[in-house]
Amino acid sequence: MPNQNTSDSFVDMFIFESSQNIELLEQIVLDNDNNDVFSEDALNEIFRVVHTIKGSSAMMLYNGISSISHKLEDLFFYIREHEGIHYDCSALSDLVLEVIDFIKIELEKLRIGNEPDGDSKELEVSIAGFLSNLKSEHQASASDQASVSPNKKNIVVTDRLEKSGNMYEATIFFEEGCQMENIRAFDVIHKLNSIATDISHVPEELIENDQSTEIIIKNGFKVSFRSEKEYQEIKKILLQTLFLKDLTVKEISSPEETVKETADENTKTAIQQKSQKKDISENQVPLSSSIISVNIEKLDKLLDLAGEMVIAEAMLTHNPDLNGLELPNFTKTAQHFRKIIDELQDLIMSTRMVPLTITFQKMNRIVHDMNKKLNKNTRLVLVGEDTEVDKNIIERVSDPLMHLVRNSIDHGIESKEIRLQKGKPEIGTVTLEARNEGSDVLIIIRDDGKGFDKDSILNHAKKKGLLFKPEEEMAEKEIFSLIFMPGFSTKDKVTQYSGRGVGMDVVMKNIQAIGGTVNIESKVDVGSVITIKIPLTLAIITGLNIQVGDSIYTIPIKEVRESFRPKKSDIIVDPDGNEMIMVRKECYPIFRVHRQFCIETDIQDFEDGIFVMVEHDNKFMCLFVDQLLGQQQVVVKALPAYITKLKKISCIAGCTLLGDGSISLIISVRDLLSTNQ
Repeated sequence: MPNQNTSDSFVDMFIFESSQNIELLEQIVLDNDNNDVFSEDALNEIFRVVHTIKGSSAMMLYNGISSISHKLEDLFFYIREHEGIHYDCSALSDLVLEVIDFIKIELEKLRIGNEPDGDSKELEVSIAGFLSNLKSEHQASASDQASVSPNKKNIVVTDRLEKSGNMYEATIFFEEGCQMENIRAFDVIHKLNSIATDISHVPEELIENDQSTEIIIKNGFKVSFRSEKEYQEIKKILLQTLFLKDLTVKEISSPEETVKETADENTKTAIQQKSQKKDISENQVPLSSSIISVNIEKLDKLLDLAGEMVIAEAMLTHNPDLNGLELPNFTKTAQHFRKIIDELQDLIMSTRMVPLTITFQKMNRIVHDMNKKLNKNTRLVLVGEDTEVDKNIIERVSDPLMHLVRNSIDHGIESKEIRLQKGKPEIGTVTLEARNEGSDVLIIIRDDGKGFDKDSILNHAKKKGLLFKPEEEMAEKEIFSLIFMPGFSTKDKVTQYSGRGVGMDVVMKNIQAIGGTVNIESKVDVGSVITIKIPLTLAIITGLNIQVGDSIYTIPIKEVRESFRPKKSDIIVDPDGNEMIMVRKECYPIFRVHRQFCIETDIQDFEDGIFVMVEHDNKFMCLFVDQLLGQQQVVVKALPAYITKLKKISCIAGCTLLGDGSISLIISVRDLLSTNQ
């Protein structure tokens, strides 16, 4: 009986693999969305994926997923076996997408620890109905053809069915580290059941015997069976086994056994030689042994430990006991230690970096569904989807992207008729682009729709009292940014996609929560461009430490533009008492940090302190501080819960531990600029 940890491991692996298969299945369906029929490759791949999901879910006793997958497999088996059969590709796509949605919901239940107890009966009836209609139409068509000429194919099939079939032996080795080898072997048997008889295998007990996995890893999974299928067809089916490392197939009842076995060995040898040449030329190990799956929680813990090492190194090299001492050997060793920590940190961060591919491709489904519901014709273009971002950031940017893509189609892209009247292509285009820009990633949502109407936005904002300054003083970007205000909506009709005044404010909050910004550009009847700027990672940043009185604060270095000593002649005070400074003929507001955070300090005159110019989202401000303490890598920590429960501290993004053990608060430049301008 497997222990609880083993069971949990099986469930995690099932969720992981099924999720990947579901995403692949959805992508195949969407890629064929505009075709009259599914391509032969698409049919084969769909059948393989559905068969895999059916087998693994049946083995895990998730009957709802298994049952619905089995019905879908039967449908595609019939379509595959009857080449040239006519069917409604759009209706079939919708049916598959419904199955995908059902399985997604069941997998989500498993993720949160619940049982997948969804009722698939209604959906199974729909699939059975589709298959029944397909069979009726095909049989009617076959009957019409039979009345014209004899069906020679039927004679051949009947003749072949009289054969007892050939006997085969297969040995399968799975990739190292793939886990659950016994379950994968069970899936092979499940696959053979539909095409073979007289099946026997070693080890005999796959699930009940705890030693079966070790036997399969050491000796391979050996299976013998009888089948009507030809040798090449059998081999092709077995080659579709997931995580397959090596396969040997023998036809033991055929006089050509020796020839085919030799061909198998020659093929195997050629592959090994090719692999060895690649290893020698590229100095790399085989892919199967160089890639493993790692739980994200372990990577989070590893990153935390790297952060602690950064703090420990700072505490060591900035220890007050070392002040005034000349220690060249210690300094050399500390520099080497710093280099190792930097490399370790970069390596750990690279393991957490995930391409935006999956997140971007999910938007294909959004576009597909909205085209159907809103009767629009929109295509999605993906650019730079291989751009990598920290996994935690990807998880938090997925929902905002979904809202923005929906908004582009619902509010931006016009109907087919209106687009033709405007002289535009009938098919609207939404482009989703990602690219790196220094330590940030830009995600751009571009559409060729009607664009944002400034007057309409202003009127709705005035009606709801959302204007934060006189409208004549508002720049174009500020007007566009009103759509992110809570409760704002220009949609008169409430639909499932818009018109409730919610959604876009959530987008802004989620993006700002990960230190990002959103910028909008638009031209009427040309289209709009929404640019999201997000950091690559949130965990470890380079900061500038400043001192104000006895307190120390940290400013993210990427938001620091310069620091300088002010001249008294450059200081300006307006009639309202607002302090500003002229820098290279540009006027910037001054912010006294000690006043914001109620800190006692002897440095009150500008000439005695120092200015730090900061910038966020093209807004600038000069912070007046006592002195600069230097640049340092810091680990961002959230403020303790007992503090945030008592009082919300504005303009603070978190805290960090300095080298001497003291705590520094990390200043949120974005909040500072938004509350003081």
